[in-house]
Amino acid sequence: MDSIFNLKGKIALITGGAGVLGSNFANVLAKQGVITGIVSQSIEKAEKTVKTIESNGGQAFAIQANVLNKEELEKARDFIVEKYGRLDILINAAGGNMPGATITPDQAVYDMKTEDLQKVIDLNIIGTMLPSQVFSELFAKQKTGNIINISSASAQRPLTRVVGYSASKAAIDNFTQWMAVELAQKYGEGIRVNAISPGFFIGEQNRALLLTPEGKLTPRGEKIIDHTPMGRFGTPEDIDGALLFLCSDMSKFVTGTILKVDGGFAATSI
Repeated sequence: MDSIFNLKGKIALITGGAGVLGSNFANVLAKQGVITGIVSQSIEKAEKTVKTIESNGGQAFAIQANVLNKEELEKARDFIVEKYGRLDILINAAGGNMPGATITPDQAVYDMKTEDLQKVIDLNIIGTMLPSQVFSELFAKQKTGNIINISSASAQRPLTRVVGYSASKAAIDNFTQWMAVELAQKYGEGIRVNAISPGFFIGEQNRALLLTPEGKLTPRGEKIIDHTPMGRFGTPEDIDGALLFLCSDMSKFVTGTILKVDGGFAATSI
């Protein structure tokens, strides 16, 4: 595996690296010999992920930073430059949703809470754009760098109820393509920007929407599975191949791409 992807010794930083998908990304990269930085608002959660990686023989470090705080991100960048001299990969895995930015079956769009909508938009859009801005400045100086954003199946195919999340993830697709062109044209082919678009994965934020307390499918869960040709929800490990592909030189001529990992959801029509 190491010889195929050739990632040993690379330096990566993962925002939201203590979350379900982010921590899985960190562990996957660490197993390939990547020195992995875990960014989280909770230093305790970040350090827990680091300990897991180290217990498996990998190398990692924890950074406490808010992806909406430019000054904290700049301090993180300066720390990495001082300690490692460079950064090779930035994965923007921080993001999420909240109830007030969704529309339940017994609500109308007029019931949506503006303050919650703003928080979701800020976290998903600004929380991706700001780290990209801060760390791409380092990539521009190096003439090399790799940014991977996290999109969603709801970006390309808007879903009922999750209006704030869908809109903000659609913006991630647009930003990914814009940033890919911006960096390649101004700083050369050594800088790439892509996104992974996961389908439906069970997490703490959507568990109650998709599964009953007994673990059965909810009506919404049933609709999603009916429109997923592979007939199941994804697992974090299902993204491993896409992640390693985009992180490595195997994708050195790939930029501005949204790579779907959704069991065929986006390809399905009624």
